[in-house]
Amino acid sequence: MNKNISKSQEKTQNTRDVFNSKIGFTLACIGSAVGLGNIWLFPYRVGKSGGSAFLILYVVFLLLLGFSGVIGEMAFGRAMRTGPLGAFKKALEMRGMKNGEFLGMIPLIGCLLIAIGYSVVVGWVIKYLIGSITGSVLNENPCLYFQKITGDFSSIPWHLIALASTFAIMVLGISNGIEKLNKIVMPLFFLLFAFLAVLMFFTPNSYKGYEYLFYPEWSSLLNFKTWIDALGQAFFSLSLAGSGTIIYGSYLSDKEDVVSCAKSVTIFSFVSAILSAAVVIPAVFSFSLENELQSGPPLMFITMPTIFKSLPMGNYISIIFFASVWFAAVTSLVNLFEAPIEMLQTKFNFSRGLSVCIIAFISTVVGVFIENAEIVGIWMDTLSDYIVPLGALLAGIMFFWVCGKEFAREKVQLGRKKKLGKWFEIMTRYVFIILVFIVYIVNIIIKV
Repeated sequence: MNKNISKSQEKTQNTRDVFNSKIGFTLACIGSAVGLGNIWLFPYRVGKSGGSAFLILYVVFLLLLGFSGVIGEMAFGRAMRTGPLGAFKKALEMRGMKNGEFLGMIPLIGCLLIAIGYSVVVGWVIKYLIGSITGSVLNENPCLYFQKITGDFSSIPWHLIALASTFAIMVLGISNGIEKLNKIVMPLFFLLFAFLAVLMFFTPNSYKGYEYLFYPEWSSLLNFKTWIDALGQAFFSLSLAGSGTIIYGSYLSDKEDVVSCAKSVTIFSFVSAILSAAVVIPAVFSFSLENELQSGPPLMFITMPTIFKSLPMGNYISIIFFASVWFAAVTSLVNLFEAPIEMLQTKFNFSRGLSVCIIAFISTVVGVFIENAEIVGIWMDTLSDYIVPLGALLAGIMFFWVCGKEFAREKVQLGRKKKLGKWFEIMTRYVFIILVFIVYIVNIIIKV
């Protein structure tokens, strides 16, 4: 069976669009991980949960998950040369079992539904970027401005622009579309956010923000919720969902070292989170708006524009901020949409263009009915709490347990000069599975 799979993979690899370079693949994976959650959720959590005490836990969990789950999903996709639907199917077939496609539908559908909700928020970002250029964002009441585009059917034009611009990139394929996009916008994101972080450093009373961010409250380590928040933040910062990283891995050459790629993704996920916190937290403290840190999306769409209005050259700062946010958002969105698009191409032999059109149609029809901020919030929270960790758990079980430890080790070893140590099985088969199981169960308990 393994020989047949290898021959099939070799044939697929010769005809399948792939990333042209390791840097292109790595930047694409970083782009999928660097999203809106880091911008409005991480700053709130790190301050609320103990400052640098929380950061220590976050880094530990980030490393544990990065060197287990990220490696696994990359290697799983590359080994099977397909997305979650086909990968789960092939994994069970190796054991003489069926219904792998049924299980693969869980992360796949979750990925599509999250993308649909995410595209609504990306539409808001585009509206704010254009509004920053025209000056309307800073000339109007921030609360009213946000309310205007977050009601029922209130942001259709911007939502459609978000979808059209995303699918225009995706129809070009992996190497000519997604890879080139990430090679341009990911470096720009980090450069622009670093520039904003420097600007915020010089705002009055910004030191209070750094105290909030880095002052360690060691007593918070005695709080079980601090550990869960750090684990959850690390989990979502790495975009582990049993779909997006698998699909990008399926386009990766056997010559590349997935351990090295996973290390880069882990490092830059941390850097993006810290940069986001270094922009947002000093800014809100400079204007005594620290209570708004826990407001979620309004932090970005109401609080930050309020701050920009009071800064010199606020219009330009607002443009840079929302352009950077769009860069982070669109790279995540193309990753989310890629899994269902690839499924249509692989399972039904549809062309790339037709597959993109089908997903674009579904996303538009469903998306316009959830444009209300309250609805899309519930939509995204439900999927993030239940479907995302379940998809990651299933993918981990499939690759590390169903495929077997020898198969997993062999596929991760591809392209790697240094032999994997004994840590590999411990980290992947046990530590990762247990951590994801904890995230999943805790989410259920909290919501009940």
